[in-house]
Amino acid sequence: MFGRLRAWTRRHSKLVDSLTVSPLALLSLITVEVFSRASAMGAREVGVPWLLLLSAALIVPLTWRRDHPREVFAVVSAVSFVQWLLGVIVLPANIAVLVALYNVVARSTLLWALAAGAVAEFGLLLAMLRWSLEAGRAWVSSSAFIVAVWLAGIYTNTRRRYVESLVERAERAERERDQQARIAAAAERARIARELHDVVAHNVSVMVVQADGAGYAIDSDPEQARRAMQAISATGRQALAEMRRLVGVLRHDAGSPAEEYAPQPGVAQLGDLIEQVRASGLPTEFTVSGTARSLPEGEQLAVYRIVQEALTNALKHGGPGTRAWVEVTYGRREIELRISDDGRGAAAPRMVGGHGLIGMRERAAMYGGSVEAAPRMGGGFRVVARIPVGVAA
Repeated sequence: MFGRLRAWTRRHSKLVDSLTVSPLALLSLITVEVFSRASAMGAREVGVPWLLLLSAALIVPLTWRRDHPREVFAVVSAVSFVQWLLGVIVLPANIAVLVALYNVVARSTLLWALAAGAVAEFGLLLAMLRWSLEAGRAWVSSSAFIVAVWLAGIYTNTRRRYVESLVERAERAERERDQQARIAAAAERARIARELHDVVAHNVSVMVVQADGAGYAIDSDPEQARRAMQAISATGRQALAEMRRLVGVLRHDAGSPAEEYAPQPGVAQLGDLIEQVRASGLPTEFTVSGTARSLPEGEQLAVYRIVQEALTNALKHGGPGTRAWVEVTYGRREIELRISDDGRGAAAPRMVGGHGLIGMRERAAMYGGSVEAAPRMGGGFRVVARIPVGVAA
């Protein structure tokens, strides 16, 4: 609510500034009317219309004090000098000098702040010399107000610059992080491409050549065709073994040799995954809605890995007492995954070394899907993945 209010005030700054000075304008109007009847403030010599004009000239420029603080201070100071020349002792609208001084100090450089403070002090000295019997003592005591406003403006200026530097550093760190992630992903893809070409391309080429030879010789020389098929079988096994070793090296998380030859998990194994996560100390609720559909093995593997990675992040970053929810929804054209938790790890980095969010997005993109990951309202983290059914990128 406060964020929306600040955004609204930024969009309607002129209206907000006008509303903030309206009480001062009302007070000036009432005071001029009351004191004009008592012939105070020089009303008899100057006249009520001139008093109202001076008050308006002091208050109206404050509407532009944020966008043009120096110009507004100059106008207010000039009007105050005219007031001094006309012999009008005091007006409630003279508070505008302090308001304009604060905005100059809070929104300008130190040199401008010192100049504005000197002008305000000089104007106060002129007023004391003309209307006070003890000008020196009155000037010293009245200067406390100007010094207090000036220090408040310096504090606001310092704090604003500090916040701007923090925001700039955060934005620069975010850009650098995204750039490093893109560089790392590109380097990983290039390395995979080189390894695949060096390790697998030769064997695949041999298999293609042997298959063409077997096709030509199957009628005229069955024995030669049989030998070609045996060569294809041996080369395929060799290529498969090298592919498995390559994947194990690239992912750095390969299990035991027995696990390398285990069937790839799919949607049917999500229940086992949830039980494993619960046994690891993360209470997890698992719901499935819609009519289950038959998915290709690759798409099932992508669904399984996305859920697995999201739950692993919740287990690693959520902290004690975290709960998780996994929702699988089968639609007409897509399958939707919602994995959320209520932990404290919303601000923790959820991608490491090319895995994490990058891996989930790449798995979904292989089948034309998308992944959205963001902190939840009220705490925690949510991952939403949508994968079209039967569509490959």
